[in-house]
Amino acid sequence: MTRRGAALEVAVLGLLHDAPMHGYELRKQVNALLGWGRILSYGTLYPALKALGRAGYIVADETVDPDGRGKGKRPRIVYKLTAEGKEHFAQALEDSGPSTWDDEAFGVRFAFFSRTDAASRVRILEGRRSRLEERLDSVRKAGQRKRDRVDSYTLELQRHGLESVEREVKWLTELIDRERSGGYPDHPDQITPTNTTEK
Repeated sequence: MTRRGAALEVAVLGLLHDAPMHGYELRKQVNALLGWGRILSYGTLYPALKALGRAGYIVADETVDPDGRGKGKRPRIVYKLTAEGKEHFAQALEDSGPSTWDDEAFGVRFAFFSRTDAASRVRILEGRRSRLEERLDSVRKAGQRKRDRVDSYTLELQRHGLESVEREVKWLTELIDRERSGGYPDHPDQITPTNTTEK
C-alpha cells in the first residue's frame, strides 16, 4: 500500500469510528481532514472503501430515504465500521514510526492525536521535527551552492519554502513542550492560543 493509501485508510476508519456515513459525507469529511489543496476524488475514495470492505473493516448498508422522497431512486449506501475495523484502527494509532512523520501521514495522524497515547504523540512530533530539520539543512546547503545561478523569483520561492518549514518546526517544538508539560486540556475551550507573532 502506498503512503497516501495508508493515510486515507486511517482517515476513513477514524471518521467511521465516530459515526456511520454515506460516501458524499465521508468524502467531505476526509477532504476537511486532509486540508486545502489535497482534494480527494470519488475515483480514489470508492476503491479504498471497497478494499476496506474486502478486508472486513467496514460494511456497506443500503438505506431508504426516511422522508419518502427517494421513490424510484437508488438507495443510499451508508458505511459502518466493524469490530475488526475498530481493532485495525486502534493498531494503526499505535504506530509512531517513520511512516507517521511523512507529509502524507502526519496531518491525518495528528487529527486523531486525542486517541493516541502521550508517548506516541511525542515520538511522532519529534520524528516530524527531525525530518523537517534535515530537509531545512539540505535545502539551505543546496541554496548556497546554486545562489549565483538562479534568478530573483526562484530565490523568493526558495525563501518562502524555507520560512514555511521553519514555522512548522517552531510549531512542532511548541507542541512537544506542551505534551511534555501535560498536554492539552480535555475541552477545546480551555486551550490558550499560542502567540506565534514575531516581535
